[in-house]
Amino acid sequence: MIFLKSDEEIELLRISNQIVAKTLAEMAKLIEPGISTGQLDKVAEEFIRDHGAVPGFLGYGGFPKSICTSVNEQVVHGIPSEKVILEDGDIISVDCGAFINGFHGDSAYTFCVGNVKQETRDLLRATKESLYKGIEQAEEGRRLGDIGFAIQHYCEERKYSVVREMIGHGVGRNLHEAPEVPNYGRKGNGVMLKSGMTIAIEPMINLGSRNLVFEKDGWTTRTLDRKPSAHFEHSIAIRRGKADILSSFEYIEQILGNKAI
Repeated sequence: MIFLKSDEEIELLRISNQIVAKTLAEMAKLIEPGISTGQLDKVAEEFIRDHGAVPGFLGYGGFPKSICTSVNEQVVHGIPSEKVILEDGDIISVDCGAFINGFHGDSAYTFCVGNVKQETRDLLRATKESLYKGIEQAEEGRRLGDIGFAIQHYCEERKYSVVREMIGHGVGRNLHEAPEVPNYGRKGNGVMLKSGMTIAIEPMINLGSRNLVFEKDGWTTRTLDRKPSAHFEHSIAIRRGKADILSSFEYIEQILGNKAI
């Protein structure tokens, strides 16, 4: 069942998502060669709690940490660890959730660590741009397939591949709600978008093949060919006209300045 949200509920979702956005900006301050993903997780959890929320991911389905940290060829759901030390040239996707006032926020950003190869930076830029191409299609009267098609067409035209197994989702009182939001599709297909729907759009795009494998921890997914993967996510509300982006990358990009993708 797809739950349509009232204007008041959407504003509560905005509060959750703004906490997530600011938590990701705290990550932007810290991400550099030598820091562990475990340290990032500790800072994220403390920041979320200091803002009156609780980490939306901690304990969700048994997930053991407050953020997902996926490095280089890891696609999503990487588990933070003191043993994983970021190195110059790495990329890291940080996926974050916060729960407050009965609603979940959910957003992700892929960061560069030090000096990253240009072809990898190009992948990050295209993935981020594809997110906004999808959001452009997210308005009342269109269909979910229009969002997926826009993302898929933009990335495949640039010779990147679109992950199929991991997709976006509805977001609200539950972290994952209906409908599923694939990053591929056909125009005019799928669920009709209605004002009040709130969804998380999150392209996961690979430099090489789209094929994935699960690591032994049962959570982390990585590319089969071990080539880099990028991931960007916004939570949005469907409106009559332009979509309302509830999360934000502005705080991150204020920190990164001219280093932003």
